[in-house]
Amino acid sequence: MSRVLELTCHPQTPANAIRRVRVELGQSFDGLLLSYFVEGKEALSLAAGAPSERTANLWQTTCFEMFLRPAGARGYHEYNFSPSTQWAAYAFDGYREGMTDLPCPVPPSVERGEETGEPYVVRIHVDLNDIAKGPLRIGLSAVIEEKDGTKSYWALAHPPGKPDFHHPACFALELPAPSAS
Repeated sequence: MSRVLELTCHPQTPANAIRRVRVELGQSFDGLLLSYFVEGKEALSLAAGAPSERTANLWQTTCFEMFLRPAGARGYHEYNFSPSTQWAAYAFDGYREGMTDLPCPVPPSVERGEETGEPYVVRIHVDLNDIAKGPLRIGLSAVIEEKDGTKSYWALAHPPGKPDFHHPACFALELPAPSAS
């Protein structure tokens, strides 16, 4: 079963031509399936295709993000996914503390969107077998760069002040533990 979630643009970083960002989220026995849909594709700045490998600083341009925190935990995980198919994954001990590369025995799968048609879609599978066995708090977000250089920040929820996807308020969705079917 999947659900479609609407991301909202942070009020301090309005988009020029991007009209909407949605995420279809599905759970499987081994992880999560995410499809990010961006309307306004003609204005979207997209990184060129590249090998699907761990890469730093993806958030500096168009990047789709997911944050996971096991229920009751202080630490959390951050995943970044580029339209280039590159990805990054980090573990944090607490709010922006103790960042390390998150081991990914099964790397995330990022499927590059089609160059034609609307909306632009990036499809992602993240294996969670080595992450969490119980319920999770999740934050879904996106950094969207337009061809004119405009950057907007989209998320399920935003804290007061400047955009901050790491803030606890952004972990706005609770996911039950995956079923073993």
